[in-house]
Amino acid sequence: MSEGYRTLSIEQRQGAEWLTLDRPESLNAMNGEMIDELLRYFTGLEYRSEVRVVVLRGAGRGFCAGLDLNDMAGVEDPGSADEALPLQRRLSRLILAMRRCPPPIVCLLHGAASGGGFALALASDIRIASSDARMNAAFIKVGLTGCDVGVSYHLPRIVGGALAAELLMTGRFLDAERALAHGVVSEVVEPQALHGAGETLVGELLQAAPKALQLTKEALDANVAAPSLESAVALEDRQQALCLTSGEFARRVAAFRKRGTS
Repeated sequence: MSEGYRTLSIEQRQGAEWLTLDRPESLNAMNGEMIDELLRYFTGLEYRSEVRVVVLRGAGRGFCAGLDLNDMAGVEDPGSADEALPLQRRLSRLILAMRRCPPPIVCLLHGAASGGGFALALASDIRIASSDARMNAAFIKVGLTGCDVGVSYHLPRIVGGALAAELLMTGRFLDAERALAHGVVSEVVEPQALHGAGETLVGELLQAAPKALQLTKEALDANVAAPSLESAVALEDRQQALCLTSGEFARRVAAFRKRGTS
C-alpha cells in the first residue's frame, strides 16, 4: 500500500502496517514531502479500522537524522516569525497526529535518531532499539531551543526532569543501553534481531481486542497528565464499561472458561 507515497514504504501484515521511512540516501532525514506524507498517513488512520498496530522504522543505516536542512529551502532564514510559525507547525502537527491516531505505534530504532527523528520515536507508544541506536535532541546544536515538536512534553515524562534537562540543553547522544536504563526504550536487541523483536511484540498486541487496545492508548495519554487519581479512575471506569458491553469480553471469558475445563 505504498501507492501515492514517494518517501514512505508501507507493508500490510494481518492487522498491522509496517511504515518505513524510505530516504536511506539521506539517513531518512525529513524533507517537506516526507513531513506531508507522514501527516497524511497518520491523520488517515482515524478512518482505517483495519489497521490495529503501526510499526515505524527507517530504511538503510539509521532510523531518521531529523530535518533535512539541505532540502528545506528557506528554513534557516524564514524572514519573520510570522513566516517561521507555519513552517514550525507543519512538523508539530505530525506529532499531534501520531498521538491522536487510534492504533498504537511501535518504533524500531537503529542507528541515528536525531532531532525530529527523536521526536518521532518519543511520539510512538513503544520503542525497541538495536544495540547500535543513538538518539539525541539535536535542536540546541543548530541554534534553536532544545524544546521542539513535543520533545519537551514527552521526554521529561519518560526520564524525569534532570536527565531531560541534560539532553535538551546539551544535545548529547543517548545510547541504547542508557535509553533502556531510563525507560526511553523497553528492549534492546542486536541489530539482526530488531525485526524479529518487532514481529513478536506486534503479535502480542494483536491478541488484544481492537477497541480495548485503542482505549488503552487513549487512557495512557489522558492519565499521564490527569489532575487526580479520581479523574484517572473515572476515565478507566467509562472505558471498561464500554468494553464490558461490547460482546468481545463475553466471548473471551467464555473461551477462557472452555480452555479451563478441557
